Amino acid sequence: MSDSETSRYVRVQVELVLEVDDPERLSAAALDRIAADEAMPDDERAHARSAVREDEAEALAYLVEPFDLVKEVPGVELAQASWTSEMIDYDPDAVEWGLDEDDEDDEDDGEEAGVDRGVGAGRV
Repeated sequence: MSDSETSRYVRVQVELVLEVDDPERLSAAALDRIAADEAMPDDERAHARSAVREDEAEALAYLVEPFDLVKEVPGVELAQASWTSEMIDYDPDAVEWGLDEDDEDDEDDGEEAGVDRGVGAGRV
């Protein structure tokens, strides 16, 4: 690709820490999403149901949809998306959770032990 072709792409990185205060409700919503997914094969559906019942991070990964964040933004089209979710020990007072820090050195954090959902390059 030439520089003019690649300069049209913008990477947006977002990191969220969510508190799960109702795991049963979260799991129920994920199970509803799995049940409604007509494209999911039956063997994958059985595995997904089991996973979201056991792990809130799995349940959340089935409910988070990056496309929803940008679908109404004028003039853009989602080319690729990838996201992870994992259970963490969170201390809001810890230095590593500072919101104003530059996370360039920690780009690969979260990909090692989390749930990864992704959409390949191309139209979504």
